[in-house]
Amino acid sequence: MMTSLLKRSLTLLRGNVIIKRLQIVVSDQPVEVIYKDIKNLHLSVHPPDGQVRVSAPLRLDDEAVRLAVVSRLGWIRTQQQKLAIQDRQSQREMITGESHFFMGQRYRLELRTDGPTGVRITRSGILQLSARPSADREGRERLLREWYRQQLKLVLPQLVAKWEVALGVDVAYTGIKRMKTRWGTCNPTARRVWVNLELAKKSPLCIEYVLVHEMIHLSATHHDDKFHALMDQHLPQWRLLRDELNRAPLAHENWGY
Repeated sequence: MMTSLLKRSLTLLRGNVIIKRLQIVVSDQPVEVIYKDIKNLHLSVHPPDGQVRVSAPLRLDDEAVRLAVVSRLGWIRTQQQKLAIQDRQSQREMITGESHFFMGQRYRLELRTDGPTGVRITRSGILQLSARPSADREGRERLLREWYRQQLKLVLPQLVAKWEVALGVDVAYTGIKRMKTRWGTCNPTARRVWVNLELAKKSPLCIEYVLVHEMIHLSATHHDDKFHALMDQHLPQWRLLRDELNRAPLAHENWGY
């Protein structure tokens, strides 16, 4: 028998919009529910453990949300099974011999403690990280993350300019940040687009897919028929790119989209 148990509820006032956040259990499956001022219900499954999250319109009550989850339990289980078998990187120790990804390619890391600090790819295809002898694992990892950030900053402006023309939109700001549950986000009102720093490890086509996905949200806020039609029109292979992105090894921090 399907059961639903209310575990925690929190109501927040943000501007003129009341957002209610609660935790329910549907058929032994914990579900986080967030009520927002939106039109449609959205259900998603997030790595690493298949966390289920629902964004629900304020007009729906808890029972309607529960029934929506019940109707998609089969899909939820399928997504969780996919996550369970997806490759995951162990925590990187940032030492010579490790494998690291950049722009969809795997590189062997070479740690050096002489010369100026920095990161570069050598002519022989080695990812060379030069750090101070006193730098610990976290310090070396920060150095590599900053290099990833700088490389994305070189790629994004030309892609944004290209797709602003193609999509007929105007992006006011493009930023890079670490995100645990998304590859990108878009604020249509402020016309701001953010991409996940982890994208520096993925193929250029995957980076472009995420950017196009978010830029289309400037004219199609929800994942509705209009959104899918625009994706099909401008990036017909987007589903293949989405699958490629989802098949890629998850980082130790387990990012999702």
